[in-house]
Amino acid sequence: MSHPIIPIFGAGESGIGAALLAVRQGLEPWVTDAGEIREDRAEALKAAGIAFESGGHDLNRAMAIAGHGGTVIKSPGIPENAHSMVQLRESGASVISEIEFASRFAQPNGQRVVAITGANGKTTTTALIAALFEGAGADVACVGNIGKSWSRDLAERSMPAAIQVVEVSSFQLDGTDEFRPDVAVLLNITPDHLDRYNDDIEQYADAKWRITARQTADDVLVLNADDALSMARWKRGSHAGGTAARVVAVSTEQTEEQLTSALNAEGLTPWGHATVDVQPHPETFTIYLPQLKPFTMTIQELALQGKHNLYNSMAASVAGRVLELRSEGIRDSLAQFDGIEHRMEFVVETNGIKFINDSKATNVNSAWYALESITGPVIWIAGGIDKGNDYASLLHLVSSKVDHLICLGTNNQKLIDTFGDRVSGVHEVDSAAEAVQLAYQLGQPGHTALLSPACASFDLFGSYEERGREFKAAVRAL
Repeated sequence: MSHPIIPIFGAGESGIGAALLAVRQGLEPWVTDAGEIREDRAEALKAAGIAFESGGHDLNRAMAIAGHGGTVIKSPGIPENAHSMVQLRESGASVISEIEFASRFAQPNGQRVVAITGANGKTTTTALIAALFEGAGADVACVGNIGKSWSRDLAERSMPAAIQVVEVSSFQLDGTDEFRPDVAVLLNITPDHLDRYNDDIEQYADAKWRITARQTADDVLVLNADDALSMARWKRGSHAGGTAARVVAVSTEQTEEQLTSALNAEGLTPWGHATVDVQPHPETFTIYLPQLKPFTMTIQELALQGKHNLYNSMAASVAGRVLELRSEGIRDSLAQFDGIEHRMEFVVETNGIKFINDSKATNVNSAWYALESITGPVIWIAGGIDKGNDYASLLHLVSSKVDHLICLGTNNQKLIDTFGDRVSGVHEVDSAAEAVQLAYQLGQPGHTALLSPACASFDLFGSYEERGREFKAAVRAL
């Protein structure tokens, strides 16, 4: 008996995961990749008996298979307006993302899905939320953009996890139609990947907002009340592209009274809210949700310190409380969280110089948070593939904190032109090892050598993970 064939474009983690899940669901995947498929991934496909091609797409075959109502799954790295995707849609195929595909098989018995997106902080917040539920002894999957694909996780389990915490990027959300998380967390919408969105921040914001597009009044949206683009979309109303979900408005910059007043002025009524209370000291944040006792925690207790992490911790707490985790368990998990690799990861201190791996900072906003959080003088290692970066927001921080800029990339001119007259020295290197050695030579006790590139990694490295690992290896070899 033949099974429906489903073309899958891209043989990265998402594509391989989707292919394995397709087999699990009685479908017949066919994987096609424009480049050479990595050896371990090709072996995984062979082991599962999955047909594949590499070095180019047989578009005619894909259209013949999927045209007139069939389904195609695409890699998040393939833009929506790519010629192949446009042709497939015109032939009558439905083109979806791996996230959309996985979501169709994720909740057979009422499992809960928490999805997190945002230009910055989504990986940290995803890991935090997973840690909250793991700390409570729940059966948890932590998947998506953070590492293992959602589809692969579903393919490998006998039953989907009770709590599925999914990090989703704008690229993954682009291909969603019915994806509907029980709890959606939108951290922020700031310029990133604008090269993918025709330099249009509104297009990028619309992609992020798809996380709540299919939510209903039974679902919850955790929303950054300090983020103008997020608030603008909430104001549209559920019938004009806003959200039908119950909104929990979270602010790190407004008191409860200020937030309530601002929302009332806009005609907005949140289902719940979370704010920071600066009086009395020590500072605390409090979460107010209907029919639940307010959750309060001292900010100084948080394992992740810094302004950039406060909202992440608050949003994670809201997600935990919405799904009825105990307050004591949330506090314990937030106080003991170990952090994640490549995000403000302390490597070592040698001769009084601290080395920090923030390789996951692939945009300007992420680098801003990193620089803002560091006290003392900085040797900043930056550079890579510029995604249309506007470095204006970093000028003050660089002027006040950075002594030396080490450019780790193949085209550093924009960094040099922007910051050359604001630091004591600008230096160009073409390897992580060279960057580390130079930082060590330039550094004095009290310096922090910070790898926070503000750029993608693909000029010199295969991924931000590879960049971070090479940086850490070089540091430990000093």
